[in-house]
Amino acid sequence: MPRDMIDNERQQGINPSEAVEEKVSLSDRFGLWLGFHPCTQDEFLQMIEGYCGQFGISMPADELRAEAIEWQQTRGGRSGRVAWQFVTDLAGRHGVSVAL
Repeated sequence: MPRDMIDNERQQGINPSEAVEEKVSLSDRFGLWLGFHPCTQDEFLQMIEGYCGQFGISMPADELRAEAIEWQQTRGGRSGRVAWQFVTDLAGRHGVSVAL
């Protein structure tokens, strides 16, 4: 729960770790957690091909594969989030809107 500075003047002051604990507690109780689980290279490439098909991004398959593999290597992993980031970057470079 947020506390105002005026509360600090009336009481002993807020312990910074206590404020963090309150936020984490509320997040654990009501927050939404999204997991971005690692996937295989084949699954990663299938996600990208699916996105490209959905949004009409076309390029030679070997180029798409090479760029996608380079992207995941420079980003440190493969997941749905990394696939989406690659596709949005690719769409931007090709002038394609990916608005959902």
